[in-house]
Amino acid sequence: MSAAEYLPGQTRVGFVGLGIMGEPMARNLVSAGYSVTVHNRSRQAVDRLVDAGATPASSPAAAATDADVVIVMLPDAPDVRTVVLGENGVASALREGGMLIDMSTISAGVTRELSATLAERGVRMLDAPVSGGQKGAVDAALTIMVGGDEADFTRARPILSALGSTITLIGQSGAGQVAKAANQVVVSGTIQAVAEALTLAERSGVDPARVREALLGGLAGSRILEVHGQRMLDANYEPGFKARLHHKDLGIALEAGSEAGVALSTTALVRQFLGTLIASGEGDADHSALARVVERLSGQDGGRHS
Repeated sequence: MSAAEYLPGQTRVGFVGLGIMGEPMARNLVSAGYSVTVHNRSRQAVDRLVDAGATPASSPAAAATDADVVIVMLPDAPDVRTVVLGENGVASALREGGMLIDMSTISAGVTRELSATLAERGVRMLDAPVSGGQKGAVDAALTIMVGGDEADFTRARPILSALGSTITLIGQSGAGQVAKAANQVVVSGTIQAVAEALTLAERSGVDPARVREALLGGLAGSRILEVHGQRMLDANYEPGFKARLHHKDLGIALEAGSEAGVALSTTALVRQFLGTLIASGEGDADHSALARVVERLSGQDGGRHS
């Protein structure tokens, strides 16, 4: 399949990393007609996907054996390195001409290193981090930001289309990760702004729900105000995207900013707030729980409904 697209029914996909995002993504590939082999450190997600029609694998290498494409969706760069290049890793089994699609969020520098190492073995690589949270993963409506060769992107597009609704080739290897860092800068800053705005309304004796409703109709309107603003009003911080992972992502963004000579002062402040949330034991809460930090700093001691 060196020149063909990776089409359902013709393509064998290995999938490693079945967390809050990875499990629904792998399920969508099964639903789209791909032959999917899955591996995860914990067995429960594997069993659920086997029930849905996937094949289990005992290791990343086993998931890559006979695969045309392997997708990894993992928390951080050390996890990706281990799964790809470690003992019983993907690279030990993915054959020449195969492709790795890394949909994790890691640094562009690590991505380029991995891509170069795999290229020496005749394996292609795309970095394809995503935005949209758990709901986007479940609905196959993720935004996917891709770095890599255009021909590889074209081949992989049918697979990516089973996972997301907005799929953009940003540039060469690492460009997808740069785009994701930019995304996380915008998202975190906007969540922080919404938290401050709603807390300001409440502390001023004004109904924050009505303020949110009014703002949604003006220039301040945004998807984050719509979704995360409602989460804040309901004090519902069940994770769609965990605060500790966004903290990690902003570390990547700040590293990229330092390398590029770009001042990311707001990003640095929001990362500190996320760090405060993690230190309070709420790192696994949704990142919209930034509102808790604003509320506590404003003397509300843990939230409008706590």
